[in-house]
Amino acid sequence: MAEATPSLSTDQVVAFVELARQGSFREAAGALGITEQGMRGRLLALEGRLGVQLYRKSRGASRASRITAEGRRFLPHALAFLERARELSDLFEEGDTGEIHVAASQYLVVYVLIDALRRFQQDSPGIHVRLSTLNEREVEEAVLHDPDVAFGVAAPYEPSPDLEYTDLFALDWSLIAPRGHPLLSRRRLGLRDLVDQPLILFERGSTGRQHVIDAFHDRGLSPNVRMETTNTEIVVRMVEAGLGVSIVPLLSSGVVTRGRRVGVRSLRGRIRAIHSGVLLRRGEHLRGASARFLDFVKGYTPS
Repeated sequence: MAEATPSLSTDQVVAFVELARQGSFREAAGALGITEQGMRGRLLALEGRLGVQLYRKSRGASRASRITAEGRRFLPHALAFLERARELSDLFEEGDTGEIHVAASQYLVVYVLIDALRRFQQDSPGIHVRLSTLNEREVEEAVLHDPDVAFGVAAPYEPSPDLEYTDLFALDWSLIAPRGHPLLSRRRLGLRDLVDQPLILFERGSTGRQHVIDAFHDRGLSPNVRMETTNTEIVVRMVEAGLGVSIVPLLSSGVVTRGRRVGVRSLRGRIRAIHSGVLLRRGEHLRGASARFLDFVKGYTPS
């Protein structure tokens, strides 16, 4: 006689995934719009179906929960279960309507995806795309642990082995400095010329910052990092205000610095080009509206 298949509900699995993502019953219940008692009931039912303990309640006012070893083992399967449930619900959709949640880095949102979205919605006005702007590490975490995120678009330093990365394009690096700065007229410009300059770099945790720091260290140099900030738009404004110089990846269109009071000098070949691409959960195949937008992004060429 065939062994009976455990009866698992998507509500139970969603509750577990949300608890793993939020780290506490209170936050997870709030995110799902249910009571903590309802949250606990779903998780107890799931544990009963699986026959293992998935989480361990901690003492204290924070009502924090720790995922057990069995819970960590179950998590990627839970994410796959929810994705399959979405695929089944989308099986007979034509792909012309729906909502997609995409996580992307700020640079790609501002200078690439906004224009891509404008063009995409001309062809598919019924598909609503929700963009979350995060740094590269946060994009990876969102794709790995948030089942609501269809895919990510970022420039990962070293993609997680649990993610599939598809390269879209690469950008070379340039120095930007206030107009009239002596470095802009230097006949030959190398990283050694920038060592004593007050550098404005991206914040820690960003791929861009790591590329720049690696290039200096590979030459035995220590850059003078004067300021750090979150995104390229702020970097350009700070350079324009005379607070320092910076090293940033630039699109060939010049859109990043167009109309700003800064000068640009290419550093191509001195810093490893930064590659941007799509991040998907390994083994996952998107369908419907998500697959349609993913195909559009893969075929889009930034100007």
